[in-house]
Amino acid sequence: METLQHNAAEVLILLLLVITFLQSGIDKITDWKGNISWLRGHFSETFLKDMVPLSVAIVLILEIISGVLCLLGIVQLLTQNNTPMGFYGAIVSCLTLLILLFGQRIAKDYEGAKTIVVYFIPAVAGVYLLQ
Repeated sequence: METLQHNAAEVLILLLLVITFLQSGIDKITDWKGNISWLRGHFSETFLKDMVPLSVAIVLILEIISGVLCLLGIVQLLTQNNTPMGFYGAIVSCLTLLILLFGQRIAKDYEGAKTIVVYFIPAVAGVYLLQ
């Protein structure tokens, strides 16, 4: 219990990232066609229009890796009071969010880009706290 008290911020940030990325990854898996269909429209006026399925697959892989590393980071932090998995999870989360931000900016979806920044701030805080 003492480990949780001393690392509450880190655990909460990692938990936010776990929920964010595993839910998003699971949604992409369970509704692949719906996601691809919507994103084709979203990127129809950009140079990414022909790369939507590949881009979604790459993002899906990164989201699952991010979520799993953050989950393992919570376990490692609470059981071993050690941070490497959580740190790497936060780093991959930041990279994933930057890729998503790039896509939103290319699509000129500035509201969507702002939303991604809301997730990016705690992810960077997680990197800082876990290093």
